[in-house]
Formats: sequence, C-alpha cells, structure tokens
Amino acid sequence: MWICLNNAYFSIVADRNDSKKLLVRARRSGDIEKVFNVQETVDPRADYRFRAHIDRPLVNQVMIKQVDLINYDNFKNSVENQELHDAYMRIWSIMNKVQLREVFGPGAIDDEIYPDGYKS
Repeated sequence: MWICLNNAYFSIVADRNDSKKLLVRARRSGDIEKVFNVQETVDPRADYRFRAHIDRPLVNQVMIKQVDLINYDNFKNSVENQELHDAYMRIWSIMNKVQLREVFGPGAIDDEIYPDGYKS
C-alpha cells in the first residue's frame, strides 16, 4: 500500500518473516522516524532504502491519527516540500490519465492532449 502524506511517503507491505508486523518502507531518510516514532534502518541495496518492521497495531494507530490530522481541503496544496510536491504531481497526472482513459477510452489521450483540453 502506498501512503502519501503531505510530509512523508511510504510503501507498507506484509513482513515476510513476522505476520504480526508490517514492513514500512520509505524513499526519504527520516520519514518513518518522523511519522511512526521508531528507528529506521538503511539498506543501500534495497528498492526502498529506509525501512522499519513495525507491529501492525502501531501502524494502524498511526494511520488513524494521520487521518484525524487532516485539516486541508486540497492535498496537493498542503505539501510544503517542493520535491515531494513535484513527485505527487507526477503521480496525480498519471492517475488522471487512468481516469480519462476510463471515461474517454484507451486511445483518447495517446497524443498526450486530453479531450477536455488538459495537457499532461
């Protein structure tokens, strides 16, 4: 599961070695520590360098808290870090294309210009 917070990004998957834990992975140093308040480890060979094996109930608690902290009416505008904002905009753009293909058909945006005038 990908989690996009306005100050952190995670991939959360099952822990292969412990069904009571989840493996929380991050692309940026400090994101896990900031949000989960646990020590992250670094694996320079891994797809996601920063990671922590966290008890499932703690991940659940933290995610509930993050939902409760939502105080914005526009997620993209709430992201203060420019690099993270730009990354999220790329995700938004790609998912917008998925939506437009659903609405207008698979060939509708092959030329990168949407039927309603948006440019990718």
